[in-house]
Amino acid sequence: MNKPSTKLLNDVVTLDEIPRTLAVLPLRDTVIFPYMIFPVLVGREQSIRAANYALDTSKYIFLTAQKKSNIEEPTTDDIFREGTIAKIIQILKLPNGLLKILVDGIIQGRIIHFTDQKSFFEAEVEVIFPKEDDQRELNALIRQMSNLFKEYVKINKSIPPEAINAFENIEEADRKLFYVAANITQTIEIKQSILQKFSLKEQLYEVIKILHSEIDILKVEKEIESKVQENIAKTQRKFIIQEQIRILQEELGEEDEVSPEFVKLKEKIQKAKMPPEVNEKALEELNKLKKTPPSSPEATVIRNYLDWLIEVPWYQKTKDNLDINNVRKILDEDHYGLEKPKERIVEHIAVLNLVKNMRGQILCFVGPPGVGKTSLGRSIARALGRNFVRISLGGVRDEAEIRGHRRTYIGSMPGKIIQSMKRAKTINPVMLLDEIDKMSMDFRGDPSSAMLEVLDPEQNHTFNDHYLDVDYDLSQVMFITTANVRYNIPLPLQDRMEIIELPGYLEHEKLQIAKRHIIPKQIKAHGLEKFNVEFTDESIIKIINEYTREAGVRNLEREIASVLRKTAREIVLMKSKNGKKLPQKRYNITPDKIEKFLGVAKFRTKKAEKEMRVGSVIGLAWTNVGGEILQVDATIMEGTEKLTLTGQIGDVMKESAMAALSYLRSNAKELKLPNNFTKGKEIHIHLPEGAIPKDGPSAGITLAMAIYSAVSNKPARSDIAMTGEITLRGKVLPIGGLNEKLLAAKRTGIKTVLIPKENEKDLAEIKEEIKQGLKIIPISLIKEAIPHVFGTTKQRKKTKKRTNN
Repeated sequence: MNKPSTKLLNDVVTLDEIPRTLAVLPLRDTVIFPYMIFPVLVGREQSIRAANYALDTSKYIFLTAQKKSNIEEPTTDDIFREGTIAKIIQILKLPNGLLKILVDGIIQGRIIHFTDQKSFFEAEVEVIFPKEDDQRELNALIRQMSNLFKEYVKINKSIPPEAINAFENIEEADRKLFYVAANITQTIEIKQSILQKFSLKEQLYEVIKILHSEIDILKVEKEIESKVQENIAKTQRKFIIQEQIRILQEELGEEDEVSPEFVKLKEKIQKAKMPPEVNEKALEELNKLKKTPPSSPEATVIRNYLDWLIEVPWYQKTKDNLDINNVRKILDEDHYGLEKPKERIVEHIAVLNLVKNMRGQILCFVGPPGVGKTSLGRSIARALGRNFVRISLGGVRDEAEIRGHRRTYIGSMPGKIIQSMKRAKTINPVMLLDEIDKMSMDFRGDPSSAMLEVLDPEQNHTFNDHYLDVDYDLSQVMFITTANVRYNIPLPLQDRMEIIELPGYLEHEKLQIAKRHIIPKQIKAHGLEKFNVEFTDESIIKIINEYTREAGVRNLEREIASVLRKTAREIVLMKSKNGKKLPQKRYNITPDKIEKFLGVAKFRTKKAEKEMRVGSVIGLAWTNVGGEILQVDATIMEGTEKLTLTGQIGDVMKESAMAALSYLRSNAKELKLPNNFTKGKEIHIHLPEGAIPKDGPSAGITLAMAIYSAVSNKPARSDIAMTGEITLRGKVLPIGGLNEKLLAAKRTGIKTVLIPKENEKDLAEIKEEIKQGLKIIPISLIKEAIPHVFGTTKQRKKTKKRTNN
C-alpha cells in the first residue's frame, strides 16, 4: 500500500526519494531485512549491471532472494516478489572483477511487474507499510518475542550474547521484529515467509512460531550433546583414575589389582587350573589388558581371548562307567543288530578297565545313510557316561574351521574342535566327527590335513589351535567319525582310524527295528498311545519291500509316520462324527490298510526268471540301498566285428566286458567254442533297466558267462547267480558286499550262488538265516563256473524243446 509522499521512513530517507522503478538484485542464500546493513558480493554480469545502474541513478536497489540457490542464471520466475528496498552505501571493485557492495535495508517492498529492461532485472516496486494493529496486542506479542529471543540466544552458541544488549536498546516495534528475524538461523524459505506477511501482528506471530520451533530443536540437541559429553567425561575420568591407580601401584610395588573386574578375572584364571605354560600365558595377557585403555579395540580382543582360555575345560572330567554288561545293555536298547560295532565298543571298554587310559582308539563308522552311525555314537557316550558333542564336517573347506583363525584377523575365533570342547565342558567327551568323507579343499587350505593332527594319537596331546596358540590335550577325547563311502576318505586319515563297516540292515533286522524302536516312538509322537495301534509283521514287511528301498531305516520311519497320521485322521473323524469319547479298542494295521494309506507300491522285488534262456545270466550287485540281482543279456549276430554295450553301464563294467570277451577269444579252443567266433559277428550285451546307472568291479564273471552262453548257444540255469571280477588269465577276484548280495539272491528265489574262492573266508561272518537254503559254491577260475552255470544235456534239451514249441 502506498503512503503519502511526505512520509518519513527514517531520520534521513523520505518516501519521495525512492523511485517507483528500481533495479532488482537477486540474492543467493541470503534474505535482507529492513534496518539491516549488510555486505553483498555481486559476481553475475546481470547483477553487476543492476548495481552499477542503481549507483549511477538514485543508489536505491530492490533486494530479493532466489527461490533456488543453485540456479546460475535466474529468470523472473525464479525470484521471490517480496523483498527489501535498500540503499547502496558503499561499493568496492575487487581484483577478480567482482563487486562488493554495502547495502542498508530501508523498508519492505513488493514487485508489481518487471519492465522491459533486458540487460538486468528492473521492476516497478510497491512500498509496503505495516498495517496499524491493536497496540495492546502488539505489546504482548513483542514482549513474548523478546523473552523467546533471549532464551534462543542463550541456547544458540552461534549468536554472541551481545546481541541481547543491542536488541534491548531498540525501541521501535518493527525494528525489534526485523532484528530478531535477521539473527535467527533458518532456511531462506522460512525467513522469506516473514517478508511475505504485510501486517506487523502477522509478522510477530510468524517470528514467535519460528523461535518456538528453534528453541525446541536446540534443547534436544543440547540434551544429546550433554549426554555425549557426560559419557566421554566418564570414560576419560575412568581412564585417568585407572592410570593414577596403576602409577600408584608401581610406586608402592603392589601387584594385586584394585579393579574388581581384574580381581574377578584373575580368580577365574586360577580356578580354571590351566597347565603351567597356559596359566603363564593367561597372566601375561591379563597384565597386558590392565595397561590397555578400555576404549581400545585391543582390550576387547584380549578379553575375548582370556574368556576362551577360561571357558575351555582343562581338568574337568566325567567318570567313565566301565561296566561291560551295562554298556552292552544300553547298546542293545538303542540299536538292533550292528553286532560288529557293538563288539568293538565292548572290547574298548574291556581294555579301559585294565589300562584306564588308552590312546589310538579312533573308530570310523562307514555305511549308507540311515543305518544309525550318528545315533550309535550317541549311545556310546550314554553307555560310558560321557558328554557327547557332534561336529558336522559336511562342506567344510577352510582349514581355519578346524585349526581356528589367528588373532590378527578381525572376527577371529577358535576352530570347531576347541568350540566343541567348550560345549562339552569336559576333557574326555565322546566327539562325533560326522561326514568326514564330505570335507573338501580349496584355496583356503586343506581341512583334511588339519584333521590329521586331531586324529593322530601321537600328536593330538599337543593340538595347537591358531586362536588359542597354546597346546591343548585331546588325547582323552574318544573320537568317532562317520562316512558314507570309504573311498572318499583321504588315505592319510584312513590310516589313523579303525574302519568299521555298517553295511545296512537286512529285512528281518528292519522288521525288528520297526517293532522295537520306530513304531513305539512314532505312536508316542502322534498321540496314539491310548488307542492300541498295532502293526502286523506282514504290514511292516510290505512297507519294507514295496514302499522303501534303502540300506537304513529313514524312509521306513517316514512311511510308518505317514500311516500313523492317516490313522490319527480316521480316529479324529470318528470321534467328531459320534460326538463322544471313543471306546478304547484295538487298531490293527494290516497289509490292506497299508495299501489303502500309502497307495500303489513304489518298488517291486525282482524275481529270477524260471526259464533257461540262451545268453541270459543272473549276476549279483551291491547298491547303496542293499543287494540286487543283475540280469545280463547277451546276443551274437551278423555284423561288423565289435562289442556293443547298453543299459547305462559305467566304465568299470565296460572294461570287465572287454576283458571277458578277450579271455573267451584267447581260450576258445579250451572252452570248446568256435574258432574266430567274433569274425563277421557283432556281440551285444544289454543290462535291463537302462535308466538306472550300473557300475562296479564284480560283474566280470556274469558278463563272461553271458557271452559264453550266446556264443555256445547253451542256455544258462535260471536258479543260479554269480559275482566276481575277472582277469585276462581267467582268475576270479574277490568282491565286497557279500552279505547284501546273498540276501538279494535269497529274496529273489535263487538257489545257487557262485562266489570268488577268496571270499570263502567271509562266509563265517554271514548270519545263518541268510545262508540257509542257499548253495554257495566258491570258484577261483572262470572255467570252473561253466559246469555250474550251464545245466545237464537233459535240461538243455528240455529247454530247447519248450522254446521251439
